[in-house]
Amino acid sequence: MPSTFLGLNTGKTGLYAYQSALNVTGHNIANAETKGYTRQVQDQRAATPIRVSQSYGMVGTGVHTTGVTQIRNEYYDIKYRQNNTTYGVYETKSQYMHKIENYFNEVTLEGFTTFFDKFYESMHEMSKNPSSLTHRTSVLNFAQSFTEYFNSLSTSMKNIQEECNFEIKNTIDQINSLAMQISTTTKQINTLEANGGTANDLRDQRNVLVDELSKIANISVKEQPIVSESTVSYFTIYLDGHILVDTDKFSTLEVVPREVKVNQNDIDGIYDVRWNDGQNFYLGSPFVGGRLGALYELRDGNNQENFYGLIEDINKAPNDGTNPGATGSIITISKASIDSIEKLNLPAQGVITINNREYRYESYKVVESATNPGSLSYEFTLTEDLTEPANIAASLLDTKASVGDSIAYKGIPYYMAKLNEFVRTYAKAFNDIHTEGYDLDGNKGDYFFSGKDPLGNSYDLSDYKAYHYLSAENFMINPEIHKNPSKIAASKDVTQGVEDAEVLNQLIELKSNKGMFKQGDPASFLQTLVAEIGIDTNKAANFSQSQQDILTMIDNQRISESGVDINEEAMDLVRYQNAYNLSAKVISVMDEIYDRLINGMGA
Repeated sequence: MPSTFLGLNTGKTGLYAYQSALNVTGHNIANAETKGYTRQVQDQRAATPIRVSQSYGMVGTGVHTTGVTQIRNEYYDIKYRQNNTTYGVYETKSQYMHKIENYFNEVTLEGFTTFFDKFYESMHEMSKNPSSLTHRTSVLNFAQSFTEYFNSLSTSMKNIQEECNFEIKNTIDQINSLAMQISTTTKQINTLEANGGTANDLRDQRNVLVDELSKIANISVKEQPIVSESTVSYFTIYLDGHILVDTDKFSTLEVVPREVKVNQNDIDGIYDVRWNDGQNFYLGSPFVGGRLGALYELRDGNNQENFYGLIEDINKAPNDGTNPGATGSIITISKASIDSIEKLNLPAQGVITINNREYRYESYKVVESATNPGSLSYEFTLTEDLTEPANIAASLLDTKASVGDSIAYKGIPYYMAKLNEFVRTYAKAFNDIHTEGYDLDGNKGDYFFSGKDPLGNSYDLSDYKAYHYLSAENFMINPEIHKNPSKIAASKDVTQGVEDAEVLNQLIELKSNKGMFKQGDPASFLQTLVAEIGIDTNKAANFSQSQQDILTMIDNQRISESGVDINEEAMDLVRYQNAYNLSAKVISVMDEIYDRLINGMGA
């Protein structure tokens, strides 16, 4: 037979249960606007009944609170993080592409078009009076503005590349910080849950950190109990196949400045990334994604136009005084992907990859191909000897060799290469005509445009192959001509006198030469490039907006299940209050019964 005071105990369990439920509801209401908060509910069940010696057999003993759990759907977490990674890619690309577009928009506004037109207007005026030093000086001034425009545009592109590079470092620091916070929070969660509790609020904090990490890079998250039925679990985050967080431990990434450039136009000190245990971390991996992957593509993207070709010959570098103490090899590469000086952007020293192995080269030169007349070959002088043993050298013949990665995105290197292509093509066409003329003193014309070498001297462009040294960054007027306007070659025939302007007229015709570029005349080349940038920028912006809409939709679905609904909580508040009041009523009634039983029955 149950205790006489069973009813009092039953009412007490109700009081405790619904007071706890009211506390949980109040906690939900208080965190209705808290980022990442997951709605909590109290789990309860009927308390264990007791057997009695009556026909009905069992008597209930009240209610038992089993815990407080979160209403969260893991499927929405996975979908949200996957789409957050994609959004991180396009948001970053859209942000930087707009910067690039703003610089190139000057081509059609007050940049290239203005300088180019004024340069040609000044030459047209000079053609009316070729011997006038005033007109010649005007031509040089506008020519200088023309070259300085490309210098400025190149500087702007390098500034964006430097910004991307710096942000990669900051992003790596952010990944390390988030990994540390997640591992610390996981340790706190396991410590609290080891005794059977549930660290709901700490789990919310961890989920917010994981969501933030998912925008930076593509991650996969896995949680499983340490042993079956255990409340303590392994929590693992993978980044590009490597464990970033392993429960209460974490790995870190570090940035390492490159010793050599990959591209002639690159800034100094571009960062590569590696794990703290020394393993390589390839930023260009398709599994990286997120903001980090986008920054890499923007900084290093070449639209798959990197240099590669087949090894045609391998010889030991001669120790003939030109290479003192040379111990390496000279490899000749033919059938190269770049068969035009105007499109060549190899760094003077760098790394060449052969059979997935990297070799340092200390110099290279461009030569006429011996096996394919009219085509170019490239001789790279390596720091390592590949001729010994001989069978190794033989095995490398016809093997593909490449410089830099093939990155299928139009990033800073791609646009800088286009600027170089324009400058080299235009300068060569201009110089070829100018060197056929004569200046005011009857001397043969020199090259009009040149480039500035690292020591500040002008490149000798008498050899066509030297044009690959010329770039938008160092584009300039030949200093000898710039100092002396009379050296501008305007005449084709000195016997015609100083007023002959045949060469000058040929130079003026270059402006409308539609055969100079496949896009048409010089202005068309840059206008096509601007249109290309506009399309890429618009595509990135559209994808960014579309992905943001998808992400918002998924987040709304997640919130609809795990978020706090104030109206629903208000209803629960009333329900639990009524249940509490009724439990209190049970105790009050039981109190009257026991009072009658104890005090009234003995009277």
